[in-house]
Amino acid sequence: MAIIRSANTEYQFGVGAILFSSLLWGTTGTAATFAPNVSPAAMGAFAMGGGGLILAVSAYRQVRHHYLKILLLKRLWLFSALALAIYPLAFYTAMRLAGVAVGTVVSIASAPFFAAVLECLISKEVNITKRWFVSFALGLVGIALLAFSESSTGENNTDKMMGIALGLLAGLTYAIYAWGAKTMIDKGVQSQAAMGSIFGLGAMVLLPSLLFSGDNLFASSTNTIVVFYMAVIPMALGYFAFGYGLRHIKASSASLLTLLEPVVAAILAVLVVGEVISPVGWFGITLILLCLWGQTSLKS
Repeated sequence: MAIIRSANTEYQFGVGAILFSSLLWGTTGTAATFAPNVSPAAMGAFAMGGGGLILAVSAYRQVRHHYLKILLLKRLWLFSALALAIYPLAFYTAMRLAGVAVGTVVSIASAPFFAAVLECLISKEVNITKRWFVSFALGLVGIALLAFSESSTGENNTDKMMGIALGLLAGLTYAIYAWGAKTMIDKGVQSQAAMGSIFGLGAMVLLPSLLFSGDNLFASSTNTIVVFYMAVIPMALGYFAFGYGLRHIKASSASLLTLLEPVVAAILAVLVVGEVISPVGWFGITLILLCLWGQTSLKS
């Protein structure tokens, strides 16, 4: 009985960590609006690359201790780091082309589906429950209502479709990274070591791209504050919490819990940026919260 209680407590802590990371990630869209002259490629590269560097340095001892285990999983490690490097470039460009709301919701809504497919096809975890699918359906409908309730911003349709395609790529690469990190943890690599090694390698890929895209990163004090905030708080702290959560729940459930991110982003857009969300959009937010409630009561 004590073992069951302990497992439930660990699962709830894992859920809390994932929700906390999603809360931090939900601030990125609003934060980025304060630095409009920074390109999405530069924003993504500095935020994820800088945050990854912080995670790698903070996890140095753990990475060194688990170095041999990481090398034994080098293909998985490399694949996860490559997906991690692609994700922010696709995500921030999707927001720029399709709009913050649509780019965010497509990226986040597609990630749980891709994560579930990866677990079923590669990890052979076919025990995804009916309740998970109900939660996923509620979240998917909610996220669609939230996206399509946004008033048109007049963007070019070709750009918008390209933004949606890049959002799907972001969702796929996010799911690959989450699945890869979870698999490394399940195979005995300590969570901080797994996250630090993946993010460290991803940072080595991302940061050099700033030589070509980072002209305006520090053009003003506001830009500097925004990009450092993005790297330290949502990325470094957020992904540290995400790595802890992955120790206790499946990647598919973790990805589904990240549907809190667009809810936070929408609320901040209203309170800070001054955007307006229609009643349909608020109904979508309600469905997403129901999805999250369903997931928090599930066992890993």
